[in-house]
Amino acid sequence: MVRTRFAPDRGLTVRMTVTMFLLGLLYVAFVAALLAAGVRAVTVLVIAAGLLLVQYFLSDRIALFAMHGREVSPQEAPELHGIIDRLAAMANMPKPRVAIADSDVPNAFATGRDQKHSVVCVTTGLLRRLDGPELEGVIAHEMSHVAHRDVAVMTIASFLGIVAGLMTRLALYSGLAGGGRRDNNNGPPVGLIILAVSAIVYAISFLLTRALSRYRELAADRAGALLTQRPSALASALTKVSGEIARIPTRDLREAQPFNAFYFVPALSGESVAALFSTHPPLERRLEQLARISAMLGR
Repeated sequence: MVRTRFAPDRGLTVRMTVTMFLLGLLYVAFVAALLAAGVRAVTVLVIAAGLLLVQYFLSDRIALFAMHGREVSPQEAPELHGIIDRLAAMANMPKPRVAIADSDVPNAFATGRDQKHSVVCVTTGLLRRLDGPELEGVIAHEMSHVAHRDVAVMTIASFLGIVAGLMTRLALYSGLAGGGRRDNNNGPPVGLIILAVSAIVYAISFLLTRALSRYRELAADRAGALLTQRPSALASALTKVSGEIARIPTRDLREAQPFNAFYFVPALSGESVAALFSTHPPLERRLEQLARISAMLGR
């Protein structure tokens, strides 16, 4: 793997490792519970593994298609390409592909399984609202996601949730639809066991991956600010984008909300979201971290 000049983050590495370890234990316990209940989980696991591979290898294309982004040439977006060229050189990493999504929601995202298969996409709404340094700060944040392989890690981390979700549907459509098959006259319905175990596993894996997602956003803020040496520009972009999103029509925000985990800031409709379930840390926490970095750099 190419070593970049983005600041290493031991906290991110530890959290990723611990989360993957806990998810692994949860996965083993989940399969054991299914086998104990007499369920043949091979088919579900094969389907889930297939979905995981598709998501892992085609994440960049899927994300661009879902968010209506298109790749642009240097002639179409010279300023955007110039910023990404400069940041790629500063970070000593391959230049990601560049894309623009025609949306008034001011946001950006990066995706791709590794540095050689990555893409950075910004919306037209973001390009209209940010100046050069602010845009550079946002893109540095997104490119740090690529450098830290966040997309690959989050894709793998989501595997257990996919399996649990499929098992829940299987229980609903088969076991429960038939009134709940029993192992014997006195035993509990297998469908109910599958449903209960799957729901618990999904809930735990959901909370673990959301916690990891929030920390990786803080890590990306930190790495991007240190690379550009302009934490105040990133803080300004965060404040501006968060304020502008509040003015976006609710209908447009609802269309963007399913992709919150990808975005630079979440597309919210003005209602507070419990911190436990959020993909991003609170704005105040992000600004506090950037203020500390600014003080450290003497800027």
